[in-house]
Amino acid sequence: MANDMDLSRAEEVEAFIARTPLAQELGIRCEVMGDEMTAILPFQEKLIGNVSIRALHGGAIAAFLELTAQAQVFLVTEHLTHPPRPINLTIDYLRQGHAKETYARASITKMGRRMCSVQAVAWQDERAKPVTSLMAHFMVGGD
Repeated sequence: MANDMDLSRAEEVEAFIARTPLAQELGIRCEVMGDEMTAILPFQEKLIGNVSIRALHGGAIAAFLELTAQAQVFLVTEHLTHPPRPINLTIDYLRQGHAKETYARASITKMGRRMCSVQAVAWQDERAKPVTSLMAHFMVGGD
């Protein structure tokens, strides 16, 4: 991955998403523009957690946000040769995730030599009305 000098960092992030089994299972894709990335979770029937109200499964949304956060850290941290490893995650479920496409963005709140803090937010129709948020810490150094 990082040994291939022909790949841009954005292409490396897209390759990470493409080869991650969970991301493949969820159908996640990403759109990268510079150092910003928007992740997209397309709706699939298998993602429904509560069939009576057609709500997305909380675990699917949480996994989507974790992968979004990892990909964002990898995107902006050129010295990383592998995706960051999670230390801890906190998920806040703010609204029901409906049976439709979901989007997410992550931002790094603190980057250190060995770990970083990341916030990520998922939304559906309006970015100002998030369905779920994540606060996470990842190991980025100290191999």
